Amino acid sequence: MAGGANEDSPRGFAFAVTAYLLWGFLPLYMKALAHIPPVEVVAHRVIWAVPVAGAVLLWQRRTADLRAALRSPRTLAMGAVTAALVSLNWGIYVWAIGSGNALDAALGYYINPLFSVFLGAVLLGERPGPAQMVAIALAAAAVAVLTWENGQVPFAALGLTLTWGAYAYFKKSLPIGPNQGFLLEVLLLVGPAIGYFLWLAARGESHFFTGPALDGWLLLGCGIVTAVPLMVYANGAKLLRLSTIGILQYIAPTMIFLTAVFLFDEPFGAAERIAFPMIWAALVIYTAALVRRTRG
Repeated sequence: MAGGANEDSPRGFAFAVTAYLLWGFLPLYMKALAHIPPVEVVAHRVIWAVPVAGAVLLWQRRTADLRAALRSPRTLAMGAVTAALVSLNWGIYVWAIGSGNALDAALGYYINPLFSVFLGAVLLGERPGPAQMVAIALAAAAVAVLTWENGQVPFAALGLTLTWGAYAYFKKSLPIGPNQGFLLEVLLLVGPAIGYFLWLAARGESHFFTGPALDGWLLLGCGIVTAVPLMVYANGAKLLRLSTIGILQYIAPTMIFLTAVFLFDEPFGAAERIAFPMIWAALVIYTAALVRRTRG
């Protein structure tokens, strides 16, 4: 995640904290949809995000860039890549929450900033500092502990990290603003999403029509819980320093972690008691180095 401001502003801080709190509470919403297949939930996240994101752009009078993007084959191709990655990320996240793997979701988003540093080193030739190398090594060791103790790789955590890290990397190359880029992505996804929705409806398997009324309202609300935090965050990030964003980004995975352990009663065994403190230590080292670099 990145911010473009040299100084923090109270408005930017309020936007960013609001976005992270909304993301932190999102597992409670998704848990209420746990009985619905993740692909169907993702389809509704796409479908109902379109009018929300479109209304915001119309209100801001920022549709010119989007119209230009829709006429550019190169931008459309890049948007298709980011759209595919974000839809995969949403699908893994919805599955993780609904299947009792919210701890993996927390782990994935904790690791993400360290994975971004790794991507920068591998793909962009950036040179991580000694503190960043230590942090990355600690995170890798934590994943190894979980894999060894539990007898399986934490696929959901790594899937979330890989898809979101790659999404952020390619998103930087998308030559339009974040709000316009988000609407472009859901517009590219909305055709397949509507097709899947109509296919389910024709088979009588759509929870939007055949489930309880609450299911319909919750699926309809997926547009708001998907679009609003992303767009609020986009407006906050540009008004904050990178170091501030670097600290605030841990609000959401911490809330997910607490929700998983204390509300969802997910098992927190010996492997987790070793791995999560290693991750937290890595993040302290990483964040301290980030603060020193941006304020030094």
